[in-house]
Amino acid sequence: MTAPTLTTTAPRFIDTLRNAGIEPGDDEDLRLNKSLLMLATGLFTVTIMLWVVIYSFLGQKFSTTLPLTFQLLLVGNMLLYLKGHNFGFFRVSQLGLFLFLPFVAQWTAGDFITSSGVILWALLAPVGAMLCIGISESAGWFIAWVVLTALSGATDFYLLDPALRSGSVVDLRTSVAFFVLNFITVSAILYLLLHFAFVEKKKIQIKLEEARARIQIEQERAEKLLLNILPSPVAERLKASNQTIADGFADVTVMFADIVNFTQIAANLSPAQVFSMLNQIFSAFDELAEKYGLEKIKTIGDAYMVAGGLEESRSDYTQAIADMAIEMRSILTEDLKINSQHIEIRIGIGTGPIVAGVVGKKKFIYDLWGDTVNIASRITSEGVPGMIQCDDMTYRRLSDSFSFHEPQTIYLKGKGSMTVHRLIGRLDTTATG
Repeated sequence: MTAPTLTTTAPRFIDTLRNAGIEPGDDEDLRLNKSLLMLATGLFTVTIMLWVVIYSFLGQKFSTTLPLTFQLLLVGNMLLYLKGHNFGFFRVSQLGLFLFLPFVAQWTAGDFITSSGVILWALLAPVGAMLCIGISESAGWFIAWVVLTALSGATDFYLLDPALRSGSVVDLRTSVAFFVLNFITVSAILYLLLHFAFVEKKKIQIKLEEARARIQIEQERAEKLLLNILPSPVAERLKASNQTIADGFADVTVMFADIVNFTQIAANLSPAQVFSMLNQIFSAFDELAEKYGLEKIKTIGDAYMVAGGLEESRSDYTQAIADMAIEMRSILTEDLKINSQHIEIRIGIGTGPIVAGVVGKKKFIYDLWGDTVNIASRITSEGVPGMIQCDDMTYRRLSDSFSFHEPQTIYLKGKGSMTVHRLIGRLDTTATG
C-alpha cells in the first residue's frame, strides 16, 4: 500500500473543503458560494499555522496564543455551520472574522510596519462578500475595511513617540501615511476591477439567459410547426436523420371529404370569403381529428384527408374515423356559424395497407399512397351529398357498432364494379341491449 504524499493529500484536502456543507437540494450558485467560503476558511487557517512556523524558523519570539485563538474561532464557526446548516449566519459571521482578526493581529503587534501589513488579509472579507453574498452587499464590507485601515493608520501616525520627530522619524511617519494610502488605493483599484468584472459578467449572463429563452421559444415554435405538418414519430425521425422516410403500414383507415359543387360556390364569393369559408370548416375538422386521436394528412383544394392507424395512440382507429365522419356531417348541418354557406360534403372511407413517407427536401409534405388511398378517394367522388361511403374492409370493422344502408355496387374507373356501404350512424346500444 502506497503511503500518501503531499501531491495526493493536498487535492483531497481541498476537495473535502469544497464539498463540506453542500446539500443535495442546493443550486449551482449556492454550491459555489459554499465551496468558496469553506475553501477560504481552510486556507486562512492553514496559513496562520504556516506563518507561526516561519516566524519560529527565523528565530523570532512570537506568542502562539493569538494565532491559536484565531484558528479556534474560524474552525469553531465552521463546525457550528456544519452542524446547524445555517449558511446565512455562517457566511456573515465568517466574513466578519476575516475582516476583524487581521486588524486585531496588527493592533497586538504594534503598527503597520511591525505587523508586516497583516491587515491585507482582511481584504478577504469584501472580496468574499462579493463572491458569496452579492456585488451590492460587498460595498459595505469594503467600506468597513477602508475605515478600519484609516483608523489604524491614524492611530499609528499620532501615537508615535514625540521624541522621535526629527530625522528619520519624519520619514517613518511619512512611510506610515503612505503605507495606509498604498493599501487603500491598491485595494480600492482591485475591488473596483472585481466589481466591474462581476457586473459585466452578470450582464453577459443575463443576455445569455435571454438569448437561451428566445432560442427556446423559437425551438418550441418550430417544434409545434413541425408537429402540425408531420406525425410526431415522423417528426422525431426527420430531426434525428436526413435519411429518406418511407414506411409501410399493413392496416390503416383513410378518409377523404370534399365539398360538393365547390367551384360553383367559390365563383360567387370573393377570394377572402373563399378562404374564410374553407378555414372555418377545415379548422373545425382539425379539432375533430385531435379529439379522436387521428392524423390529419393534408388538404387538397376543397378536399380534406385524415388517417388512423399511423400511430399507436389508439387501436380502434376505424371506429374513430367513422365517429369523426358522422360529427363532420352533423357540424355542417347544424352549425351555421361554421357553415354559413350551407355547403355539403361527400365522405369516403377505406381500410387496408398503405405506404407513407415524407416527399421532397423543401416544402416537404407527409403523404400516403396505395390502393387503399385510391379507393377512399374514388368512393368519395362517386358519393352523393351528405353520404359517408365505406369499402368492404371498413364495413366489416364497423358493422357491429354502426348502422348502414343497404350496400350498393358502383363502378370505379380502373377498379371495375365495387360494393360500397353507406354509413348512417352508431347503433342505439340502449335499445339493442
